[in-house]
Amino acid sequence: MKKFGVRIVFKGELFDENMNLKSVTYKHNTIVNGGYDFICEALGSSTRPAAMEYIGIGSGSTANTMTMTQLVTQLARVKGTYSHTDGTKFFTLKASFGPGTGTGTIRELAMFNALSGGTMFDRVVIGVVTKEAGDTYNATFQFAFEEVE
Repeated sequence: MKKFGVRIVFKGELFDENMNLKSVTYKHNTIVNGGYDFICEALGSSTRPAAMEYIGIGSGSTANTMTMTQLVTQLARVKGTYSHTDGTKFFTLKASFGPGTGTGTIRELAMFNALSGGTMFDRVVIGVVTKEAGDTYNATFQFAFEEVE
């Protein structure tokens, strides 16, 4: 019997005010309990939850727990852009935090289905990324679905 799996990879890119690349971060994410509940509701319920369209960044460095529902210390949350090509087994959600948005020390990121509050799907804790006022931070979550033995 084949099993179904999902792999989520986060990519963060920090650019200076001239759009010169300052740093790149790759990391795997943790789906939290609310994320699993979201999947169940989205697939099995006739009442669908709102789409996971938002990415939040924060400065909290607390280790992930399955019961987390929000970022520890949110700096900003913005609506992302969803992309998927029919016939493939992956999709991405990408958001850009432009100059003046989310300025500070970024250590945590997550996907949500609302601009404030809402359901948190997953969370990733990264090394310290310092976003200055003129910097732009691009956050991309890529979901890959796969069958595993």
